[in-house]
Amino acid sequence: MKEERSSFSGGLGFVLAAAGSAVGLGNLWRFPYLAAQYGGGIFIFVYLILALTFGFSLLVMEIGMGRKTKASAIRAFETINKKFSWVGYLATLVPIIILPYYCVIGGWVLKYLVVYLTGGGVDAADSAYFGNYVAGTEQPLLYFGVFLLLTTLIVLGGVKEGVERFSKMLMPVLVVLAIGICIYIVMIPGALEGVKYYLLPDFSKFSLKTVCAAMGQLFFSMSLAMGIMISYGSYVKDDVNVMKSVNHIEIFDTAIALLSGLMIVPAVYIFSGEEGLKSSGVGLMFSTLPRVFADMPFGGIIGLVFFILVFFAAVTSSISILEAIVSNILDKFNWDRRKASFGVAIMAFVLGIPSALGFGALGDVTPLGMDFLTFFDYISNSVLMPIVALFTCIMFGWVVGTKEIEDEVTKNGESFGRRKIFRVMIKYVAPVCLVVILIFYSLAQFGFISY
Repeated sequence: MKEERSSFSGGLGFVLAAAGSAVGLGNLWRFPYLAAQYGGGIFIFVYLILALTFGFSLLVMEIGMGRKTKASAIRAFETINKKFSWVGYLATLVPIIILPYYCVIGGWVLKYLVVYLTGGGVDAADSAYFGNYVAGTEQPLLYFGVFLLLTTLIVLGGVKEGVERFSKMLMPVLVVLAIGICIYIVMIPGALEGVKYYLLPDFSKFSLKTVCAAMGQLFFSMSLAMGIMISYGSYVKDDVNVMKSVNHIEIFDTAIALLSGLMIVPAVYIFSGEEGLKSSGVGLMFSTLPRVFADMPFGGIIGLVFFILVFFAAVTSSISILEAIVSNILDKFNWDRRKASFGVAIMAFVLGIPSALGFGALGDVTPLGMDFLTFFDYISNSVLMPIVALFTCIMFGWVVGTKEIEDEVTKNGESFGRRKIFRVMIKYVAPVCLVVILIFYSLAQFGFISY
C-alpha cells in the first residue's frame, strides 16, 4: 500500500529544512578554501552575483517543479514531459553517488569532533595527523558507518518528525555558533588584514576560473541538480509562499557561506599569510585549521566548538541527500520508509568503502588518475549535476515553457520578483554557463588547462 505523501508543517519548516540541506560541507568545507584560492573578495563578489541570478533561477525552478508535481525527481520529470524522464533518473543517480563519499567526509568531521572532545587538539595539529588517519582502515570505516547510521535514523523519522524537527533544532544553533566563532576570530590581532583579503574584491584577480569555481560552488551551496530541492518542493503545502521561501533560503545559505569564510580565512591568514591560504586547498579544514587552533589562546575550546558546528552542518545536508533517494524509492516502488531508508543505507555503506579506504588500502587504485573520493566527486559534481541542470533548463526554457513554473509560483496570488531574470537565465544564460562548466571542468581535470 502506498504511503500518504508527507509534508512540511509550513513555510518555516520548509525553509529551515531546505536551508539545512544547503548549509553543509559545501559551505563550511568547500566555500572557504575556494574563496582562499580564487582571490578572496573577488570570488565573493562573483559568487553573490551568481547566487542572485543563476542560483536563484535554478532554485525556483526545482522547488516549483516539486510542488507542482507533488513528486520526487523521477516521477516529476515523467509528469512534466515524458521525453525528459531520463533526466529524473540521472538526477536521482547524483545523490546515490554523493551520499557514500559525503558520509565518508562526515566521518572525518566526526573523528575530529571526538578528538577535540577528548582533549586531543594538540595531536590533531601535527602535520601528519590527517594523512595518517585517512590512510588507516578500521577508524575511517567506523566513523563513516556511525555518521551514515545517524543520518539514516533521522530520515527514518519521516519528513515532519525527522528531517524538519532536526533542522528546526540545529539551524538556529548553527547560526549562533558561527557568529560566535566569527566574533572571536576577527578580534584576534592581525585578523583585519585577513578580513580585507576575504571581503574586499581585487579585480586584478578576476578570471574565468573565478567564475567557474563560483558557479560550481552554487551546486554545492544550494543543493541543486541532485533532486533534493525537487523532493523538498514536493513536500511544500500549496499555501506556502514559494518566492518568500526561496528568498529566505538564499539569504540563509549565503549568510552561512560568508560566515564560514569569515571563520576560517582570516584565522589562516594571520598565521600563514596569503600564500598559506592558496596552498592549503581541500586540506584547509582538516590539516591547516587544527594548526591554527593550536596557536590560538583557548584554541582547544575554539576547535571543539568549530567541529561541533561543522558536524551539525554536515548532518543537515546528509539527511537531505538520503531523503532525496528515499523519496524517489517511495514514489517509484511504493516501499515503506523503514525498508527504503535501511536499504539505501546498506547500499551507501558498500559504495562508500572505496572512498573510505582510497587513501590507504585502496590508494593504489586510481580511476582516471584520481583517488576514489575525488573520482566520485568529479563524476557527480563536474559531470552529472551540470548535465541535469542543463537539460532541466532546456525542458522548461525551450519545450514546456517557463510559464509552467511561473504559474505554480504565483497560483495563490503571490508576486514573482525577478521574473524577467528567471526567464532569461533559464532560457539563455544558464544553459550557456552550464556548457562552459562542463567543458572547463573536464579540460581542467585531465590537465589540458591549469585550474
